[in-house]
Formats: sequence, C-alpha cells, structure tokens
Amino acid sequence: MLTMNLEGLEMIAVLVVVVLFVKVLERFGLLEAGYDDSVEDELELSAVRHRPEGLEQLEAQTRFSRKELQILYRGFKNECPSGVVNEETFKDIYSQFFPQGDASTYAHFLFNAFDTDHNGSVSFEDFVMGLSILLRGTIQEKLNWAFNLYDINKDGYITKEEMLDIMKAIYDMMGKCTYPVLKEETPRQHVEVFFQKMDKNKDGVVTIDEFIDCCQNDENIMRSMHLFENVL
Repeated sequence: MLTMNLEGLEMIAVLVVVVLFVKVLERFGLLEAGYDDSVEDELELSAVRHRPEGLEQLEAQTRFSRKELQILYRGFKNECPSGVVNEETFKDIYSQFFPQGDASTYAHFLFNAFDTDHNGSVSFEDFVMGLSILLRGTIQEKLNWAFNLYDINKDGYITKEEMLDIMKAIYDMMGKCTYPVLKEETPRQHVEVFFQKMDKNKDGVVTIDEFIDCCQNDENIMRSMHLFENVL
C-alpha cells in the first residue's frame, strides 16, 4: 500500500507528476547510475525507429548535461526500444506503481500533456523536455506545465469540470491506497474550495494568470515545487 498523508488534493495534483517521474527514474535505474567512463560519448541509435535530436540541441533545449542525457536515453531505450511510447505503454508503466488503484485515466491526461505535438506518441525529446521542466524548471515553467495538464481540452482555460476530472483520476489512482483513506466525495469537495479560490473574478473559468497567482500564494504548493530538483 502506498502511504501518503494528503494535505490537500490541490497540492498533490501538481506534486504527483514529479513523484511519478521519480518512480520512473528509479525503475530505469537512473537514480543509482554513475557518470563514469562506461557511458558512450554519443547516443547509440541503432535499431531505434525514432531517432532523437542531437545531443547539442537537447542540451540547449533542456537543463540536462550531455552525460545526463546519455544516461536518460539509455534508460528510455531500455524501457521503450522503438524510441517512442504510445498511450497504452504509458498506462502500463504507471499502473505498475499503483496496483491497488486505477491509473489509466490519470495516465491518459498525463500522456496528453507530454504529447505536445498530439501525434499519439511520446518521444525521447518529449520525455526529457517535460522532465527538465518538472525537475529543474523555474516555478513559472512548472506551473505553466501543471496548467497545461489541467487544461484538458487545451482551450486556454480550466473549468471546474476539468479540475474535477483530474482530481477524480488522482483519487482513482491513489486515493484508496493512501492513509488516511479518502472519502468518495473528497475530490469534489476539494475542487469546490480550490476552484473558488482560483477563480478570482467568478466567471466560471480559471485563466493561467489566476492559476499561477493562486499557486504562488499557496505555501504547500510552493514547497512541493522544490522537492525533487536534485534527483539527477
């Protein structure tokens, strides 16, 4: 059972993305990997259907060093030999972390957030771009990423229904595996409170400015933004 004391789903909704990626890194063996001479100087690309961009370009676009990108690619290729992840594989990976819950809906939302070009797959570039933001991005970048996750239909606004869909997905994934156990109505109750706090002009939608302003004034969310900055 996953034991986690939930101080508020609004914090967990932002934090859980990073928590899950730390678990992915652990599964890949990347958190224990050393930066020794056994790592090749270039990405090994043979037998890979999707060939990632050059190291120099990825270095410039992310906050990872060349060695870190090499290690990340090795782990990514071991898990995804074709060089890309489709949604079903993405769901399978996350379901293993929450066997007592249903991670499929949350994995669907998370997959869509990483699939920035909406082509139905997540490439190594997509993976490291998102991971760079989640682990080493500025507060503004992390909150922009979180807003994009909540904005399910990508229209530039978060509705109460979209926020509730995300919260329910998180509850389905981990709510029954937490301590104390959350009641079924808990996600809706948290959404009612948190949405009202975010929707400052009471027009029924939350803009990115309202989202960021509210998060930046929430001590718990701000604390969570710094928890995993040095895992690599």
